[in-house]
Amino acid sequence: MSTMSMVPRAVRLATWANSWLLGATSLDEADEAVRGDDAAHHVIGLPGQDEPVPLLLSLGTLRNLGTRAVSPALPVPGDPLGLAGPPAFTEAAIEAGEAVVCEGAGLGLVPHVIGAGVQWRVYAATPAPPEGFGDASLELAHTLQEVIDTLADLDVARWRPEMAEALTDLREVGSRSRDGLPPGYAPRAEALATRARRCLLVCELALVDEGGSASAYEADSRRRALRRLEHAARRALVAACARPRPAAGPPGP
Repeated sequence: MSTMSMVPRAVRLATWANSWLLGATSLDEADEAVRGDDAAHHVIGLPGQDEPVPLLLSLGTLRNLGTRAVSPALPVPGDPLGLAGPPAFTEAAIEAGEAVVCEGAGLGLVPHVIGAGVQWRVYAATPAPPEGFGDASLELAHTLQEVIDTLADLDVARWRPEMAEALTDLREVGSRSRDGLPPGYAPRAEALATRARRCLLVCELALVDEGGSASAYEADSRRRALRRLEHAARRALVAACARPRPAAGPPGP
């Protein structure tokens, strides 16, 4: 399975760290979920630490350093989504295609796959303005409909049979969908994350090659449509995975 069709590591770290910070899951559960199929995760460059620190211990250290929320960043060249600098962090995050920002601690972490494990390297980081959930959701819905119509006009499913099922799934994703977000996230966040990830998968499938495009114009039209969808999906995924608001307490007397 390709990395694009899997949950990005930055999304796993951000959502499970947020769940733990809210007290909705245990530290052991968060550590296991973030690691996934990887052998181990370590954090390199934590203040006061000269050696790599296991993720399990790093989460506690990051909280002690002031982290109150963790935001995912899913940047690509020309679109530094979720990033606000400084340049060293931005450049590393764009090269990796993902990162997290520890709000309150002034730190960012960028993942690097080393063998069967992952090393998260620490950088100074500035939190980016949050992505509005409603705006990101509407942008994805509108872009998705436009792109589905464009791909249908280009008859993409004819030369990529797997696309037909993927496009059908995208039309049918509703509030019932779940994307494996940890405890503490609302159903609407899970539904948006599901749709965003499926959109990213469709973009990956359709951008693999030029397929059966009959002309350079068709190939360019398809590519531009998919790039719009890919941007909207990344934005929606970042918005869906932002720190959830704590549940309101019972009303007073």
